[in-house]
Amino acid sequence: MQLYYAPGTISVAVAITLEEAGLSYDPVKVDFATAEQTKPAYLKLNPKGRVPALITDTGAILTETGALLDYIAALKPEAGLIPANVEDAAHMRAVMYYLASTMHVAHAHKMRGSRWAEQQSSFDDMKAKVAHTMASCAAYVETDCLRGDFATGDSLTLADPYLFVVCSWLPGDGVDLADFPRIAAFQNRMEGRDSVKTLRGKGIL
Repeated sequence: MQLYYAPGTISVAVAITLEEAGLSYDPVKVDFATAEQTKPAYLKLNPKGRVPALITDTGAILTETGALLDYIAALKPEAGLIPANVEDAAHMRAVMYYLASTMHVAHAHKMRGSRWAEQQSSFDDMKAKVAHTMASCAAYVETDCLRGDFATGDSLTLADPYLFVVCSWLPGDGVDLADFPRIAAFQNRMEGRDSVKTLRGKGIL
């Protein structure tokens, strides 16, 4: 498999999950500094011009973080990345959908305002709001998403690499992790995992 990623983006969650599942893949860096994601070669792969994109062993091209995480879990069910308990599995996906639909969007207002507006004044307003909206998101994660060491309790699931990457954006968005001790402890716990250490060693994270 080939994973198209960019450092600092949500695509890193897919790389962490591949490592957690013990699946082999070739990471392919997409250079956002030169807007490689907007060039014809990459747009042929992913017309949305975003990462991640995964080319499977059969040659299929898959996109969207949540879909890729579910695909990895289906490839390696013995990794236990989806809880056996159906309510825990629903909570896991609720966390993932919240990250995708709300927290990631709040973060993107800092530098992707052109997705929603045309005027510089609008971009400035959106950027000014990011620290507040991301702190509100962090408060929800702190009280409702983490149900133990990880999102669903004692074991890592698909939600946790996703949550780890999104929460890694908080300091840069003006949110002090000292105000959210459960998130801070979770981030430290994830940093100790072999998957994260491996990606740091590869320069992916």
